[in-house]
Amino acid sequence: MISYDPLWRTLKLKGVSTYKLRKDYNFSKGTLDRLKQGKNITMETLNCLCEILECDVCDVIQYRREKK
Repeated sequence: MISYDPLWRTLKLKGVSTYKLRKDYNFSKGTLDRLKQGKNITMETLNCLCEILECDVCDVIQYRREKK
């Protein structure tokens, strides 16, 4: 399972709010809602977040093995 928990920590660390993502970087409300709900995003969105935040993929997403 992919988790976006690292994204929220990275946003806080870099001082970037979700409002700033929408206003300054034209992120759609739908994309932000998908992130908040832990749903799939495109590789393009992932790339864009890494560029904006000047970070690695591991600072945005994390793989967690699902327990069976």
